Amino acid sequence: MKRIGMLTSGGDCQALNAAMRGVVKSLINSEEEVEIYGFLNGYKGLIYGDFKMLTGRDFAGILTVGGTILGSSRTPFKTIKDPDENGLDKVEAMKQNYYKLRLDCLVILGGNGTHKTANLLREEGLNVITLPKTIDNDLYGTDMTFGFQSAVDIATECIDCIHTTAASHSRVFIVEVMGHKVGYLTLNAGMAGGADIILIPEIPYDIDKVVEAIKQREERGSRFTIIAVAEGAISKEDAKLSKKEYAKKLEKMPHPSVSYEVAAAIQERTGQEVRVTVPGHTQRGGSPCPYDRVFASRLGAEAGKLILEGEYGFMVGYRNREIVKVPLEDVAGKLKMLDPKATIIQEAKMLGISFGD
Repeated sequence: MKRIGMLTSGGDCQALNAAMRGVVKSLINSEEEVEIYGFLNGYKGLIYGDFKMLTGRDFAGILTVGGTILGSSRTPFKTIKDPDENGLDKVEAMKQNYYKLRLDCLVILGGNGTHKTANLLREEGLNVITLPKTIDNDLYGTDMTFGFQSAVDIATECIDCIHTTAASHSRVFIVEVMGHKVGYLTLNAGMAGGADIILIPEIPYDIDKVVEAIKQREERGSRFTIIAVAEGAISKEDAKLSKKEYAKKLEKMPHPSVSYEVAAAIQERTGQEVRVTVPGHTQRGGSPCPYDRVFASRLGAEAGKLILEGEYGFMVGYRNREIVKVPLEDVAGKLKMLDPKATIIQEAKMLGISFGD
């Protein structure tokens, strides 16, 4: 008998259900007797013992369903060791609920913050296996995370739709894509959607260079410009500020986001009309794309294999087109940034895309 706990933590994304389904189906098809405990709303469910027993039937028909049947929430790692409002030791509570249910393993699906807590639980002696979930694709130790490709598809479709209206108007169109710290999503969606300028956090932009690129398009007879902007894009001037200084500036910024700041600067320098579109959380929603369905299922199946073999303390990742197991201590606390010198950046520039640098 294997007793497995499962939870999904952090922001939701496509293919969470597909990944959990992969874990459960691989265990059931092994003919191993299994009990599944689903903790509700992320780590909160593990802390407060909020769970429900699940069977294979609960995972039937969810391959194509977005979101998570277990619910999710954010439980910041920086406060995980702080007592809750009633003085409860959260880490100890998670351990006790794990032991009360006599779990053999805890399967945790999440991104960077989630993996920090997962590694902490591993250090506390719990058997943990994780799966890499985030639309940002910024999780260290894996070339790909599930949810990323689905988000790229949605953001690309948004840029595609902007193209049709752009062709009718002489304007600059900005599409703000999710990504506070890294630019994988914006870069891929921008290239796929034919954006003329792409602004990402890893390459601080010079607004004058952005304006120059727009004017060069005008001189070549182009009536419009499409700019894909990561929500974490930053100017060269702001990149020189300390984190505290930049945080203070953001508090006083008169614009809702960096995209509107860029739009105002372009309009002031060129006199052109600028429109901003923010697809926002639609990038996390809807059904997972076929790639993510397959990818998440593969990751889940490999997680089931690790459970059956009693190998714990790993994230199931993807490197060089192969599913691999990565030690949790190698993942936790690390961010996978986009290298400004990466070949994909150089190739994008060869295609005539400006990064404002």
